Amino acid sequence: MSDPVLVLDGIEKTYNRGKPGEVRVLRGASLSLSPGEVVALVAPSGAGKSTLLHIAGLLDTADTGHVAICGTEVMGLSDRRRTDIRRQQVGFVYQFHHLLPEFTAMENIVLPQLANGISGRKAKKRAKELLESVGVAERAKHRPSALSGGEQQRVAFCRALANEPAVLLADEPTGNLDPATSDRVFEALMALVRGTGLSALIATHNLDLAKRMDRTLRLEEGRLVEG
Repeated sequence: MSDPVLVLDGIEKTYNRGKPGEVRVLRGASLSLSPGEVVALVAPSGAGKSTLLHIAGLLDTADTGHVAICGTEVMGLSDRRRTDIRRQQVGFVYQFHHLLPEFTAMENIVLPQLANGISGRKAKKRAKELLESVGVAERAKHRPSALSGGEQQRVAFCRALANEPAVLLADEPTGNLDPATSDRVFEALMALVRGTGLSALIATHNLDLAKRMDRTLRLEEGRLVEG
């Protein structure tokens, strides 16, 4: 059996520790994500989904516990080393696309590759292939303001996968779309994930979407439970 792509073990996170208004968000949360596995993360708003994803993706640090990405324990690493691992191994998708408004769809996908040392020619080729895979290749030269909400989010998916990460972390990726568009965009995301064979942890409040993934984890009182 292949080694896990992402492991969280005993993750604790408290905001304003030792101060009035202290909030204990995560209380020993643990998970293991296998290669090619797509897992739904379900919890009410404010339960700590975003905090968990930010810790998993090295955008935040846990108070205690262990985080390993592709076999590398990242707790205690320097900021520079954490940034390198995040840039090379992790892709992010958010509820709002966060595309750079002054750049075209193509450029939004090329830029992170250039930052990762990929040549311009290879970056453009990769961007074109990704845009074709989600059905928006004809919109490559359009800026985000000229794209529909669903098109913007598809471009955001492509950007997240531009550097061929090992794991995709998505925080309510269709939560800002109407139901019909949400369904189409989710199908595009799943096709993209399945087609590349990467692992994904996708936070959603939509139980119908959650059922279409391999399994579901619920965040309850700061801990993760199956189902």
